[in-house]
Amino acid sequence: MGLVVAAPLAGTAVALAEVPDPVFADAVVGPGLAVVPDETSRVAAAPIAGTLVKLKPHAFVVAEGSRAVLVHLGIDTVSLGGDGFRLLAEQGQEVAAGDPVVRWDPAEVTRRGLSAVCPVVALEAPADAVVTPARGRIAAGDPLFTWV
Repeated sequence: MGLVVAAPLAGTAVALAEVPDPVFADAVVGPGLAVVPDETSRVAAAPIAGTLVKLKPHAFVVAEGSRAVLVHLGIDTVSLGGDGFRLLAEQGQEVAAGDPVVRWDPAEVTRRGLSAVCPVVALEAPADAVVTPARGRIAAGDPLFTWV
């Protein structure tokens, strides 16, 4: 049995290849999926239970044992300098899957000319480590993929 990685927010599950950033689209940092968020999906939640090992306004990493999952809120959103993002947790904190981590506004990200798509990546995993990927509409907390 693998590690089930949950959708951090509601939207539409899409392949990483559809993300407008070659680092994610080419799975350079690892395989996974992305979620095109609903404009009302304002809270990004932990996709797995574990330790919040990295926390930035635009991205966070939750680690469980030797596995770490990256959630990146939009593309090139680091350029916003945290504007429009509010941290709801602290780096080093233990979280359960579904715990709120960051509040943000994907509609505002889009209005600023950036993509709000959210890559969810099994960091440094082999390409075949991600199985049973979700497709289409997905609710926050639904299984997004399994890391085997």
